[in-house]
Amino acid sequence: MRHEVDTRYTQERELSWLRFNERVLEEAKDESVPLFERLKFAAIFTSNLDEFFMIRVGSIYDMTLSKQTHVDSKSGLTPAEQLQAIFKTVPGLYKQRDKIISQLEKRLRTCNICNLLPSELDGKERKQAERWFKDYVLPILSPIVVDSHHPFPHLPSNSLTVALTLRLNGNRCFGLVPLPKALPPYFQLEEQGLRYLLTEQLVLHFADQLFETYQVEEKCVISVTRNADISPEDEDYDVGEDFRAHMQKVLKKRARLAPVRLEIQGEASAELQQFLCQRLNLTAEQVFHSKSPLTMGYVYSLEGKLPEESAAALCYPPYPPQWPAGLVKGEKLIPQILRRDVLLFYPYHSMEPFLQLVREAANDPAVLSIKITIYRLASTAKLVEYLAAAAENGKDVTVLMELRARFDEQNNIAWAQRLEEAGCTILYGFEHYKVHSKICLITRREKGRIQYITQIGTGNYNEKTAKLYTDFCLMTASPAIGGDGAAFFQNMSTSNLHGEYHQLMVAPNSLKNRLLELMDGEIQKARQGQPARIFFKVNSVTDRELIDKLAQASQAGVPVTLNVRGICCLRPGVPGLTDQIRVFSIVGRYLEHPRIYAFGVGEGTHLYIGSADLMTRNTERRVEIACPVVDPDVRRQIRHYVELFCSDNVKARNMGPDGSYAPVPRGEGTPAVNAQAALMEQALREAQAAASAPVPQEKKSGFFSRLFHKHS
Repeated sequence: MRHEVDTRYTQERELSWLRFNERVLEEAKDESVPLFERLKFAAIFTSNLDEFFMIRVGSIYDMTLSKQTHVDSKSGLTPAEQLQAIFKTVPGLYKQRDKIISQLEKRLRTCNICNLLPSELDGKERKQAERWFKDYVLPILSPIVVDSHHPFPHLPSNSLTVALTLRLNGNRCFGLVPLPKALPPYFQLEEQGLRYLLTEQLVLHFADQLFETYQVEEKCVISVTRNADISPEDEDYDVGEDFRAHMQKVLKKRARLAPVRLEIQGEASAELQQFLCQRLNLTAEQVFHSKSPLTMGYVYSLEGKLPEESAAALCYPPYPPQWPAGLVKGEKLIPQILRRDVLLFYPYHSMEPFLQLVREAANDPAVLSIKITIYRLASTAKLVEYLAAAAENGKDVTVLMELRARFDEQNNIAWAQRLEEAGCTILYGFEHYKVHSKICLITRREKGRIQYITQIGTGNYNEKTAKLYTDFCLMTASPAIGGDGAAFFQNMSTSNLHGEYHQLMVAPNSLKNRLLELMDGEIQKARQGQPARIFFKVNSVTDRELIDKLAQASQAGVPVTLNVRGICCLRPGVPGLTDQIRVFSIVGRYLEHPRIYAFGVGEGTHLYIGSADLMTRNTERRVEIACPVVDPDVRRQIRHYVELFCSDNVKARNMGPDGSYAPVPRGEGTPAVNAQAALMEQALREAQAAASAPVPQEKKSGFFSRLFHKHS
């Protein structure tokens, strides 16, 4: 029996996510974005959609197989109805992408950057392509005719295959040519500019030669997407088995999970589609047609091959993350942080100060221990080198490595092994709870007294994505926060999820309840006629209890602002229900990733940064940390950040009551505000000013402070 849910101001999360991804596609249309960067946005849209089907559609598909009746708490839909809504919406996105990519490819051709088809090559180019195909591609292809002696092969998720309809002696059959992952994605011709052919198009062109005794009636490129929503907790786990070995088994199983989508590039007859659907156990509505390449990861490697003048004209100007003006470069970090809190803001600031802090700690005789939680790392990581060096120098180094960070599991397994070999103590977290918090605790003994330096982040310790994602990194010597950090790691090492903390909000035990209390406080103020305000900056809003509390705040007259990058199941502006709530999203050059929680007006505002989105998985099923921001200078920095993003009228889009997005209206004479661009310019100016005219340390203002006072 279906229970009624109140959907007057909520929406289904998957459709909300698809609207977000459509916003990514809008950047590929934006004439103000450099041309090649627009192609990269189309590639991001494509990889986002791949992951959406692997995880979200895969998860909902699993729910349709359950005997239990699931009803979505935001839309009232069953899993089957959710899938129907998704399958109805996605084809329109494919059409948009095809049109945009076609236009971009035409524009790029005028710059001699050409994604060619074999039929477009002249005689010399044709010989180059044929030679490359015969020398490098043909030897590792394994064409298959599917019949009683040759069963349908396993097609890995998101890999490419050429599918063919064949005829022999009047009998129809089907052929497949899987493209091995070892093949490069394209072949670059030797001519001027950047002229290339995608490998799947070459294999498609020469496929007839692979089936010489058959008549080829049709051929196309296909890709299968498989469910990747596998949970280690759902798998049998041998008592005494090392969790790292267990995760290796889980990853192997993921590769063979059930298909959830079939993509076809090119024409395919009803017979060929029916054959593929039968063998993959898919329905016709799970088949999606595309005129564009089915995988677009090749776009990123093309960037490095662009001629210098083309790169300058077609890409964003390079932006090197800056050393923050509030820190003296060349001086030791530990004494500076002991004097005052420091906020780094990636990628406007470099990650180097934090890495230098860890490097100093590894060699500081006063440092007793370094403890850190790690969710994602780059494939090469200085942080691991410094942690290993600390352990080798006799420091007590504890690393809580989350092996279940989706799609980074293999990378994390390798890093855990490296750190363990260096002498670090490795923890793997908890059953049923991912450790998603970002905290590093350095413990020192100075003149007989214990000192803590605590780093709290909103994003991962990934040195690559720190140049692509916006995130906060707070470094503080607060004894109270350090004491909570020490208690946190002690609780983690003893599997205690119910520890009590004085400063930190920690999920799953206290974070959600504290957020609800803080919102109740603002509701009470509004009812008493006092100034009140709630602000959240997060990636997603799906937790029904928090959504209902935000609606309650709106109904009490509390102004609520939600800066939500992606999914937002709350619909703002619904009369009498959420009309005091503004929801806006920013998609720009960098991926917006910080989490900010603010309650109140003026100096009395309760201000936190943390790792958790307003999602039930974060508030109830993960270990997350939110940290209060108490330093006045850092509070001013974050306040300015919030004001700047709230005033963005270039990249920001407001959500309407129906869940759709519209550009922020800009009145005549109102200056354009692009928050990300403004932050880049400000960081550059402050770094240049600090380099050319150093001022005494005590007089240095923090990041954005001059800009803040100017605007104030």
